[in-house]
Amino acid sequence: MQTGQLEAIKNEKFVHLTTIGRKSGKAHTVELWFALEDGMVYLSHEGSLTDWMRNIEERGRVEARIGKLKFEADARIVGSGEPREKGKHALYEKYYGPATKAVIDDWFSLSKVVQMKPL
Repeated sequence: MQTGQLEAIKNEKFVHLTTIGRKSGKAHTVELWFALEDGMVYLSHEGSLTDWMRNIEERGRVEARIGKLKFEADARIVGSGEPREKGKHALYEKYYGPATKAVIDDWFSLSKVVQMKPL
């Protein structure tokens, strides 16, 4: 995927993420907030793992639609390190605006962050 394609949809509000059920084998689609940073797509969820997140753990390949752009991606839950920090900052700033690291860290203290690498 070309960087320009992602840039064209960065202001869309939602991603429609499709995972394959780890038990059913059927497609499962959810609507989520997303943010872009350095060619990656970031998602998050507060609380325990959801079905879509468990599906990502089982099989990292996902399909996504943002606006009119459809693509496949390799997805993974990032527990720490630079990818998690980039994702937290990109998501917070997209939907709420600039904030200090302390505010962002507090906001995401109970959240999981997912990084998607478009193919």
